[in-house]
Amino acid sequence: MSQEGEGTRTMPRKCLITGASGLIGRQVVSNLRETWTVLALTRKTEMNWVGRLDTIPCDLAQGWTTDILPDRVDAVIHLAQSQRYREFPAAAEDIFQVNVTSTHRLLDYAHRARAKTFVFASSGGVYGHGGQPFTEEGAVSVQGDIGFYLGTKLCSEILADNYTALMHVIILRFFFVYGPGQKEDRLIPRFFNSVREGRPIILHGEEGIRINPTFVTDAASAVCRSLELKASHKINVGGPEVLSLRQIGQAMGEVLGKAPVFEVQKDSEPQHLVGDIKKMVQLLGPPVVKFREGISRCIEGRDHG
Repeated sequence: MSQEGEGTRTMPRKCLITGASGLIGRQVVSNLRETWTVLALTRKTEMNWVGRLDTIPCDLAQGWTTDILPDRVDAVIHLAQSQRYREFPAAAEDIFQVNVTSTHRLLDYAHRARAKTFVFASSGGVYGHGGQPFTEEGAVSVQGDIGFYLGTKLCSEILADNYTALMHVIILRFFFVYGPGQKEDRLIPRFFNSVREGRPIILHGEEGIRINPTFVTDAASAVCRSLELKASHKINVGGPEVLSLRQIGQAMGEVLGKAPVFEVQKDSEPQHLVGDIKKMVQLLGPPVVKFREGISRCIEGRDHG
């Protein structure tokens, strides 16, 4: 507690965050910085932050220790992921260092720093794929067919589970997050550019895969609200609509005023990946941004970028 005049005020809670310069991280920082003291462990210390935010230079893919971190925090949010996540096996060491080694190091630090909550950004991809929406209680794939990157996310989930007796561990499994400023190699920007440039979108089957894409503000809201949970949870974070890839392309075309081009591979089986979000709605609140509105905001972001 600190004295201020004749009264007292409660010091803002302190949160350590990784991945603060990423798509979700930027929005999380924007949401938290007025009520929390936010400390960003980041490679990009030159970003123009506003509000209660300090940065600690750190590359999680390189050798680093928790000696650079404060003795006490109230929460840790681990959003960072390897920038080379597509480069297996060439970047396997980089991926493992960021996604597994750093996760364990931060879990151990959070316990020693007496944090009440640890939030870990996982992926809905750990489920694999299937015809029905995946629930948090359902089994996840433990085979190599989910790929090395998703395998590291699943490894980190298992590590995090061991700390649930020591603090509240919230594992958020995100489903296809998109928003303004997202990197062009991600799923939604790739499809958007295909529609804009008149290149065909490949559909496996007549409609293509089904997903429930999540706008970044809904994803960030889920992260922030998870800090108030009083128990450990695994929670799917998905958007309010389940859409086929054909529907996604058509929505993009309507916003752009350009007819999408589709190439149908009729003999190819679609690999659907939809997250059941009942638990998200119950614990963190419902997602509110529908896909067409989200794509319109992405276009506005490009126009003002």
